[in-house]
Amino acid sequence: MSKLHEVEIRRLRPTQVTVGLIEVRDKRARLEALKKHERRAFLSDHPIPAVWGPDGKLYITDHHHLGRAAEEAGIDTGFFSVEEDFSKVPIAQFWPRMAAAKWAHPIDQNGRPCGFERIPDHLEKLIDDPYRSLAGYVRDAGGYEKSPTAFCEFQWADFFRPRVRIGPTRADFDSAVAVGLKLAASPAAAQLPGYKGPSRGSGALPDRI
Repeated sequence: MSKLHEVEIRRLRPTQVTVGLIEVRDKRARLEALKKHERRAFLSDHPIPAVWGPDGKLYITDHHHLGRAAEEAGIDTGFFSVEEDFSKVPIAQFWPRMAAAKWAHPIDQNGRPCGFERIPDHLEKLIDDPYRSLAGYVRDAGGYEKSPTAFCEFQWADFFRPRVRIGPTRADFDSAVAVGLKLAASPAAAQLPGYKGPSRGSGALPDRI
């Protein structure tokens, strides 16, 4: 059973290359709207999964958007559910073992595989991929179900990438979500994890944190 730790957010190491900064900004705004004790309670109730790596470094395996948002909001510490201790594993073996466990995803902002060396050493260095935000918002608006499939959101981002244009404004993004909802219900998406078919949610844009 994983153990809960409270750790300084500045110590966190990513296990992927990208995040969706639209999603990060919305999470940050909602964290900042909470009172200090409310933020602490929220983070305690939503621990970020992580793995201890070489040299005592903590690598988060999910919820990179929340981690980046908390850092940008100036929150000093967060709560982490440690899934594995790879602290004794040599760094040359660490990333292959992380990938084998589906805890690392070296994919660039264009959806292309890249080397582990492209994974940044700090959350603030994660690169924006707006299609990551699009995939998350379409899911939360009812376009598809949450799935235990590893990196499900990356697969949906890659599905939308050639099919949906995301313009520069927030209104453009909201329009892209509406298009994404229609595409998520189409037969073209039938092989993706979490596919719901033509019967989906209301399509209202979600209020996320």
